Amino acid sequence: MNSFYLGAGLVAASAFCFGLMPVFAIYAYRSGINVQTMLFLRFTIAAGVLFLYLFFKKENFAAGRGRLFSLFVLGGLFYPCLSYLYFSAVRYIPASLAVLLLYVYPVIVAVFSAVLDKEAITGKTLVSMGVSLAGLAFVLGASAGGEVNPVGVLLAFGSAVFYAGYIVFGNRVVRQVPPLVTSSFVTLFAGLSFFAASFASGTLDFNFASAAWLPVAGLAFLSTVVSVLTFFRGLELIGSTRASILSIIEPLVTVVFSALLFSERLTALQILGGFGVLGGAGLVVWAAKDSS
Repeated sequence: MNSFYLGAGLVAASAFCFGLMPVFAIYAYRSGINVQTMLFLRFTIAAGVLFLYLFFKKENFAAGRGRLFSLFVLGGLFYPCLSYLYFSAVRYIPASLAVLLLYVYPVIVAVFSAVLDKEAITGKTLVSMGVSLAGLAFVLGASAGGEVNPVGVLLAFGSAVFYAGYIVFGNRVVRQVPPLVTSSFVTLFAGLSFFAASFASGTLDFNFASAAWLPVAGLAFLSTVVSVLTFFRGLELIGSTRASILSIIEPLVTVVFSALLFSERLTALQILGGFGVLGGAGLVVWAAKDSS
């Protein structure tokens, strides 16, 4: 098979698995599991599988003390915060709306990069950001008429901010540590972080229906392990720009499955705004490529 088509297929498969995350979460919530316990199980199971994968591939996963601290910041701070906020958001607003709000993150990444790394914001980037923000205005304007819970909107925005921070900081880390090793340590530290926080707050609770284990397994294996492995293999074959654009399939998967399984429906204005958000996100990636 042509390497490009193989790589594109792997990245698309990764985005598909990522897009199922809120679907698995909603089913898990219906079985009585709370956010903290669900995310602790997701990351702990995924970390165990990823480290086993590295072990059997005989990969060197020694990171060094300084790099371990950076990985701890990524996995113990940024990733747990973005995950907690995002998975909390889908308890208040439709998953289809939450994922569209999350996809404002490329705009925030551009802003963070300009402020922290002194990267110039080109005219193309400004146009891209404008398209994305205009789409966001449509999404929120149409949602306001439907009495969407503002708590869920704020949580989704918060997850986008932490996702942007995760990417900006993570780009510095992966220059020193291989991406797959980075992902393994990030999931490990995320699991430990959720264990510590939920144990200290008394929210670690395994008194949930056994039916929750199936969506939790889906989160751990499909939406974490499979998505990570297929993404990085696809990334090697087609490059970061094409991979980033193909990843925009993720929110489309969430929207479609939310409509099919939970009867969630977006209005015409929300759909128009959603195209703006995703189109702007794709243009931000292209603009960054042209300026590099």
